[in-house]
Amino acid sequence: MNFIFRGDELLVREADMALPDDACCEQLGIAPGQWQELWVGRAPEQRVAQLGRDAQPDTGDYAFRKLRSFFGVLDDTRMGLASKAFQIGEWARTHRYCGACATPTERVAHEHCMRCPACGLPSYPRVSPAMMVLIRRDDHILLARHATYARARHTALAGFVEAGESVEDAIHREVEEEVGLQVKNLRYFQSQSWPFPHSLMIAFTAEYAGGEVRVQESEIAEANWYGPGDALPPVPMAQSVAGRLVRANLPAGVVWDPVSDQAN
Repeated sequence: MNFIFRGDELLVREADMALPDDACCEQLGIAPGQWQELWVGRAPEQRVAQLGRDAQPDTGDYAFRKLRSFFGVLDDTRMGLASKAFQIGEWARTHRYCGACATPTERVAHEHCMRCPACGLPSYPRVSPAMMVLIRRDDHILLARHATYARARHTALAGFVEAGESVEDAIHREVEEEVGLQVKNLRYFQSQSWPFPHSLMIAFTAEYAGGEVRVQESEIAEANWYGPGDALPPVPMAQSVAGRLVRANLPAGVVWDPVSDQAN
């Protein structure tokens, strides 16, 4: 399986979303040293190459498409492999030089590691943990819309775990910062690798413990409680952990059409 990326775009055959064959890879002029194995020492046929922004296949059968657009198009197995491939490709692209002394790095044979031959600094694929929490208050849930994205859907609160924090610490801090609330009774929901570019989303539910909604305007455009009789705004796609978290905790009687919501 040849995963070829141009930035965050994956090369596929437009007719059936198939990955490029060896002939297409040869046409693109990908050198052996550009390939990275997805699984070191296992399944060498699963590999990834990250190309420059000007890369373009000569044949019209193939095209680059945004990785995010494949959610709901590829099955979970292929989407998981594509997500892993993107993160491995980005790690290789961004760790060609030592972050301490700028010496060109060398690939370690038995694991995903770039090591500096001068100072010995190892660099592994980066994983950035991020918490996500859906707050429940009686028969209502809190949904927020991010301020940065004009077309952002309403979703649970989320934020990156900072140095020295546990995931639980990050939840309490982010909730207080973003909406001015206090929470209790944190319960783990599930996690998901999120390759934009290298996050691990760790989702929880929590119960409201106090405070009034006061949004952090630099982060949150709006945040509201939704319960019985309320019309639910568009929520994240079902293929994301955010979408699953919201759907698993919808209050009884909330007005929502999942078919039209997915089409928006």
